[in-house]
Amino acid sequence: MLSLPRLRLLSELHRRGTIAATAEALAYSASAVSQQLAQLERETSVPLLERVGRGVRLTPDAITLVAHAEAVFARLELAEADLAAAQPELRGAFRVASFQSVVLALAPSALRLLADRHPLLRVDITQREVDPAYEGLLSYDFDLILGEEYPGLFEEPRAGVHRADLLADPLSLVIPADGPYAVRPHRLADLANVPWALDPSDTPTGQWARAICRRAGFEPHVQFDSPDPLLHAHLVRSGLAVAIVPALLAPEHLTGLRLVSLPGNPHRVLYTAVRAGRADHPAVRAFREALADALAAQQPAAPAWSVLLDD
Repeated sequence: MLSLPRLRLLSELHRRGTIAATAEALAYSASAVSQQLAQLERETSVPLLERVGRGVRLTPDAITLVAHAEAVFARLELAEADLAAAQPELRGAFRVASFQSVVLALAPSALRLLADRHPLLRVDITQREVDPAYEGLLSYDFDLILGEEYPGLFEEPRAGVHRADLLADPLSLVIPADGPYAVRPHRLADLANVPWALDPSDTPTGQWARAICRRAGFEPHVQFDSPDPLLHAHLVRSGLAVAIVPALLAPEHLTGLRLVSLPGNPHRVLYTAVRAGRADHPAVRAFREALADALAAQQPAAPAWSVLLDD
């Protein structure tokens, strides 16, 4: 019988590409990973790795084995779901990765609902951006992730992942209520010479925001480069910049700001994702239901005022 832990190492190596990255993800030493994979080769009696420069790559036989291993892991998760569904109470730990605006707006209400409905279920939330969250999901560090997809930045479906869309969340320009940048623009290009607070350019949010400015004919002057939407809101409230924020951001964080609709009324899509074998686990269903109920009780507020910026 092949060793499941060693198959897990091989699968992780296939996903991450290097022994060093595999070792780091699974808290092994690189030498321990190499030793375990060598043992797996002896168990299978076929070469699984071949040298490429200073690294390794999987052989065709190894890739075939990974496909079977992933099917086994998914089947085991189905078994766990069946066992959990047969119990009188939902219990244990449930690990979630989420980004900041959802943690601020929805997580508190959802966690309170879960505590009332399933007091023996412990939910641990870790803040992660989408790509690292997916890495953790596929490495079994998380049971569920909350992700976001921006207009024009379509995500290719990921093998072995079940995604469920949660909300289409409007994206709005925010400008100060007072100060030199408290203008009422008619076009986005009217803000070409104003300081901006935007997400970093290597994030989907930052890429999207810069792209809409470029389509309007200017490169934004990003004076404040940060992934923190609360900092963006604070900087705008202080009269230092303009920014783009999601409507889901809790209303108390939008006080003192003027919200303006953007061309085409763009939305980001919020979703949950789990490994496919875990999609019917009672804890997954319970968490998704709590999120939906929290959202129904707290729909994003409409902008305080709205002007369609037409470029």
